[in-house]
Amino acid sequence: MVSTTPATRAPAAADPGPLRPPWSARALIAAGLLVAAVAVTWLTFWWIGLSPASLAAGLDDTARLLRRMWPPDLPGVGDVASMIAETLLIAVAGTGLAALASVPLAFVAARTHNGPRWLRPPARVVIVLTRAVPTLAFAILFVRIFGLGPPAGALAVAVHSVGMIAKLLTDAVEEADPAPAEAVRACGAGEAQVAVSTVLPRVFPALTGIVLYRLDINIRASAVLGVVGAGGIGVALQTALGSLNYHRAAGIICVIVVLVLLLELLSVVVRRTVLRPTARRRTAALPAGRARHDVGWDRGRVLRVTGAVAAGGVFLVSLWSLDLDPGRLAGAWPNLRAVLSGMWPPAFSGKLLMAVLESLLMALGAAAAGAACGLLLALLTAVNTTPWRPLSAVVRVLLVVVRGVPDLVYALLFVAALGLGPYAGFLALWISSTALAAKFFADSLEQLDPLPHEALTSVGARRWQAFAAGIWPQFVPSFTGNGLFVADLALRESVVLGIAGAGGVGYLMQESIATLRYDTTAAIVIAIAVVVYAIETLARIARRHLL
Repeated sequence: MVSTTPATRAPAAADPGPLRPPWSARALIAAGLLVAAVAVTWLTFWWIGLSPASLAAGLDDTARLLRRMWPPDLPGVGDVASMIAETLLIAVAGTGLAALASVPLAFVAARTHNGPRWLRPPARVVIVLTRAVPTLAFAILFVRIFGLGPPAGALAVAVHSVGMIAKLLTDAVEEADPAPAEAVRACGAGEAQVAVSTVLPRVFPALTGIVLYRLDINIRASAVLGVVGAGGIGVALQTALGSLNYHRAAGIICVIVVLVLLLELLSVVVRRTVLRPTARRRTAALPAGRARHDVGWDRGRVLRVTGAVAAGGVFLVSLWSLDLDPGRLAGAWPNLRAVLSGMWPPAFSGKLLMAVLESLLMALGAAAAGAACGLLLALLTAVNTTPWRPLSAVVRVLLVVVRGVPDLVYALLFVAALGLGPYAGFLALWISSTALAAKFFADSLEQLDPLPHEALTSVGARRWQAFAAGIWPQFVPSFTGNGLFVADLALRESVVLGIAGAGGVGYLMQESIATLRYDTTAAIVIAIAVVVYAIETLARIARRHLL
């Protein structure tokens, strides 16, 4: 027998100490979120009167409407080209204006920028407010100020885009290497010179990616801005639905879906081309005898400069197409003064609070139900969990098509089939949340470490056992984080759907502007911003503790 000497004993520092409690803080947060999701879903079902019988009846009414829409009546080629061109120009003009406004706003809001500190809080308030209020809500206001047409749509796209572009660019500015900026400051340069000469070139690739991603989002939004008279192909859709011409409405919806899918594919190709690392190509392109730091006009630089010039030209054309003549702008000032003067003091009421509560329940309930359905679809889609590869391809294509239809189009269809109210809005959000959650969950599942699952499978574990022990524990943080992000997006979209009559605070907002009750409009905007920012903050805190 080998005796145990002090030299062979484990050191005292290796003592594991007391066992951890069975419920850690992360487990409590996850369990609390699950209980909250179940409770909110049940409350939403009760609020809108959703039951298996009512759901079956609603789907039957929707199926009858879809049969009435078949076959689609496609507009003429000239009409389609004109509507698509107007939609694209609205998105390009709005995104370009937002990018120009976001650069100085982001530098002012950044903590690493040594400009006037008293400007930082107002800049951050502007970023939060513009990000919280949806594009369609801004479109209603600008239609009242500037009148019907593309200018109102482009300005709505621009104002809402400032929130996202400036927020992400502010993060990039704060994360940039401070050494070059400090060196330039030591030479006596001002803050504007520091920003332009050192910080902006370093964050320009990030700005390019943000603007391209935002342009993709804005093209989708511009496709439905015409519902409130802000130009684009949505005007034709609203006209067709208003005149009960369902065949023509189906044709326009098909055009919107194809447009969105093609542009999504194009945006992916452009982002990969523009943002692809060029260091390898640049090194290979150096002529013999040239210093490494002197890159010259290689193929990559020519393409980037050509792309920048082309983008600037398209932006100028889009601004020219808005027809912003001085007479129209001068006529908008009285409307703007009337809107701003009528917004103070904001008129909060019990009706407003109930409408906000309805939007909140509708969005969170649809997001919870969509996350549950999206998880099932993601398990069929992800390559490491699908039981049959051909089934994965079919489900993936179906999800792409479902995501290609804007939420407002679903809401318009359900309102036409089921009538006004939160029932139609809930179904629209449920469908869009399911497709979006399935996309996020499938991507997360495919990025997990495959070793635990393969190890369990190699020792004879069944498929469900390998999933429960090897995949699910890794997937829980991503499932929670992505689910919270879907809920955040659903809350913003619930306001948009209400404008189409699908329940919530959006309908009340459109009504207040139509009746010139701008004090109610101001209260609605404030309520939307507060609720969206609160949910966004809670989601960020939960993700930080869980991920």
